[in-house]
Amino acid sequence: MEEDATVMGKLECLKEIRTRTIHLEKLKGRLRQEVDATEGEEKCLLEYRHEMELLLQEKMAHVEELRQIHADINIMENVIKQSEEDRNKHLESAKQLHHDYKPLKELVDSLRGEIGLQKLPELHEEDENFKPEFFEKQKSEWQSEIPEQVLPPSLSSAAAGHMQGAAGRSKPLQDRPQPAAFRQQPPPMKSCLSCHQQIHRNAPICPLCKAKSRSRNPKKPKRKMDD
Repeated sequence: MEEDATVMGKLECLKEIRTRTIHLEKLKGRLRQEVDATEGEEKCLLEYRHEMELLLQEKMAHVEELRQIHADINIMENVIKQSEEDRNKHLESAKQLHHDYKPLKELVDSLRGEIGLQKLPELHEEDENFKPEFFEKQKSEWQSEIPEQVLPPSLSSAAAGHMQGAAGRSKPLQDRPQPAAFRQQPPPMKSCLSCHQQIHRNAPICPLCKAKSRSRNPKKPKRKMDD
């Protein structure tokens, strides 16, 4: 009887060991799944962070582009202002010369008339640019207002510094700084395997269909132990 009890005890122990071992293997399988999932998410996080860096770089490129455009606008405003001042100076000088020309011409015509010569032709008869209305123009008739655009404060501060550096310089138009062309290369793209739309090459998830980006030659997944 004691021997039977010992055998039964061992059988019960083996049954307990088997049950615990099965549970242990299940835990090991779940642990392996969680470790694999952790590593997979870590790889995704690296891709997400890299994508974020690319987006930030693209954002800064656009900020620099806007700053450059604003600087070019200020350069052209200075060029226009200087050109208007030069034009007004030439207009005043032309008016003064025209004022001096008229009495001198009248005197010459009078002297020519005394000896039987014809009067000299009027200025506007020689050149249509010398019409009397031209010399009666006022500077205000030439003015043309440029609509002012409201820009972000960050760009306005950058433009203010640029204007201070450009102030006080007067150069011919061909010697004045010309707006610089800013060319941004488009980001590398790829086709989404689900919706076939063009997305960023490093995007882990398609922003249109929300499908996870997959390689065209994916690796075969490892076989996992069933629960």
